[in-house]
Amino acid sequence: MVTIIEQNIEILKRLCRQHHVLRLELIGSAVSGEKFEMARSDIDFLVEFQQLKPGEHADTYFGLLEALENLFSRHIDLVMVKAVKNPYFLEAINKNRKVLYAA
Repeated sequence: MVTIIEQNIEILKRLCRQHHVLRLELIGSAVSGEKFEMARSDIDFLVEFQQLKPGEHADTYFGLLEALENLFSRHIDLVMVKAVKNPYFLEAINKNRKVLYAA
């Protein structure tokens, strides 16, 4: 896992609690650090939210996305677990993922 994540793990956990996250995982190049360029690489997360009321999903998702982008000062790809339908993408995710937060 890349240093920028390790250094901010407690802040990440706080953001997860604030934004009703059930589970947050790091995926992609930031897990192993291979091919991760500190100056240019984005950070990819897989997120599952707690049960939300209708109408709360967009605010919760975009609130977390904005908080993560502010924290890391870079583009964030925030993928919702329920949105992953492609079996090839799921297989790629499963090869390289790390749980950062679980409620």
